[in-house]
Amino acid sequence: MKNFSLSASRGFSKVWLIVLIVIVVAGLWLVFAYNGLVSTNEGVDTQWAQVEAQYQRRFDLIPNLVESVKGIMQQEQEVFGQIAEARSQYAGARTVDEKAAAAGQMESALGRLLVITENYPQLRSSETVSTLMAQLEGTENRVSVERNRFNELVRTYNLKVKRVPNNILASLFGFDERAYFEAAAGAEIVPQVKI
Repeated sequence: MKNFSLSASRGFSKVWLIVLIVIVVAGLWLVFAYNGLVSTNEGVDTQWAQVEAQYQRRFDLIPNLVESVKGIMQQEQEVFGQIAEARSQYAGARTVDEKAAAAGQMESALGRLLVITENYPQLRSSETVSTLMAQLEGTENRVSVERNRFNELVRTYNLKVKRVPNNILASLFGFDERAYFEAAAGAEIVPQVKI
């Protein structure tokens, strides 16, 4: 009888040990999965801040370019107005989507401004305009790089949120899919300026 109760208690101890190990492993998975979602989500937010930093650089450069160009040509007030409007819309935007839409409007107006500068040889020969254009081109390249990095991080995050078993944890803790940065509608159309 002693042997039976001793072996039964050993068997019972092994079962509890296995249950305890399963609980610890599940708890560790929960912690690592949750922390992974939080880290990736923060990475997306940080990368969006990098995109915004490049937008801010663009928005700081453009008024200088506009003022330089305005001094040489007064007849293109419409483009200058569009740039000012897009800049104010960006400043008032609250969400990533609103900021992306305002940035798209800025790109459209900026495209028209670039076409204008190409059509005026005296503008291209102005040292101030040339310097500002070079800085703006560099900024546009930086914006493109930062947007691509943002979209890569959004992709990584969205995959974590969608894949099993993380999708269960993500839905429990409110981790939703993030939107990619997409070009504004009509961005593929080359701006035309009639002078």
